Amino acid sequence: MRVVITTVLLSVFLVSGCSSRSNEEVVERSGIDVMYETAQTYLDVGRFADAAQTLQAINTRFPFGPYSTQVQLDLIYANYKVGDQDRALAAIDRFLQLNPNHADLDYVRFMRGLVYQQAESSFLQDSFGIDRSDRSNYYAKRAFEEFRELVRLFPESQYAADAHERMVGLSSRLAKHELAVAEYYLRREAYLAAANRAKGVVESHPGVPEQERALEIMVESYRSLGLEQQASDARTVLRSNFR
Repeated sequence: MRVVITTVLLSVFLVSGCSSRSNEEVVERSGIDVMYETAQTYLDVGRFADAAQTLQAINTRFPFGPYSTQVQLDLIYANYKVGDQDRALAAIDRFLQLNPNHADLDYVRFMRGLVYQQAESSFLQDSFGIDRSDRSNYYAKRAFEEFRELVRLFPESQYAADAHERMVGLSSRLAKHELAVAEYYLRREAYLAAANRAKGVVESHPGVPEQERALEIMVESYRSLGLEQQASDARTVLRSNFR
């Protein structure tokens, strides 16, 4: 009889334990469902800071939960919309590390380009038209490189056309920066450095309006260096395209 009672009690304990774990899983799943739905609502209504905070909480509490991949993607977008480039880039790096072969890699690369482009822009330049072409072009260059890689790796992507358009604008931004440096060297009578910077604009940024001034700098610099053939070649290109 004692054996039977012991067996029955053990069975009840095991069933109770399984039921308890099952209930915990249900509660946990219910919790993540509610949090995820809340985050989606925040995204839908444009409350991106609240969305980012909720998504980060999900990511912390349920790093390998049923929504983990989508949460990471949404977190990238939410941080971008908030303007928190550091967290957006960290989320992008984490996603690429955990999902190197994911179907949405084109989207992630596009977002990284957008984040760098956002970092490159400034309130003064956007709002008051202040030209900052003489400042660092680090973020513009990184954005350009990301969009270029997207177009190269995913030419059929739905984001490729947008990326290409952004490359055109960034190319002009980068050309202005190089041209500002070339002008600086020209004023300092560092003619070889000026010519090389201007040549870089011509070779690396085809089609931008800044090419005309770049060719003028090349002509002036080569003449000052006594390099008449190079000056003549640059003048020929200048006249063929802009005169």
